[in-house]
Amino acid sequence: MLLTEPLLPPVDGRQSERALAIQRGVGRFLSAHRMAMVTELPLASGRRADIVAIDGRGEIWIVEIKSSVEDLKADLKWPNYRHHCDRLFFATHDGVPSELFPEDCGLMLADAFSAEITREAPEHRLSAATRKATLLRFAQAAALRLHRLHDPSVDGMID
Repeated sequence: MLLTEPLLPPVDGRQSERALAIQRGVGRFLSAHRMAMVTELPLASGRRADIVAIDGRGEIWIVEIKSSVEDLKADLKWPNYRHHCDRLFFATHDGVPSELFPEDCGLMLADAFSAEITREAPEHRLSAATRKATLLRFAQAAALRLHRLHDPSVDGMID
């Protein structure tokens, strides 16, 4: 049977419309820079990263989306993400003051159409074992989600 409609991923429901717009703009930015991303990726620590992206060399970025001042102030878990990436960024919109974000993280401004890096993230290279584990988690999640688009009854261990 030939499908005439595109397969779309299921809606998660945890993110606000503003956060989804930021996610889309960041996704477009990452794609334009030849990076692939997975959203809401469970990490080995038990935390869930908003966006994990990899480039062709295997460099791993985590982008934590903050759609409001309250969202940023309520989040105490973000320092843990450093253990799972080479670079850590926050992404927000121009209505959230940039000076509120930690200086030792990168910063992106985004809307639904694009994003830009306004502050580069310092590099903190992962160990080979952590890189391998994170890349495997990324690959398994991406493959499982693609499989679920074709067969929603598939159950998996990553999500």
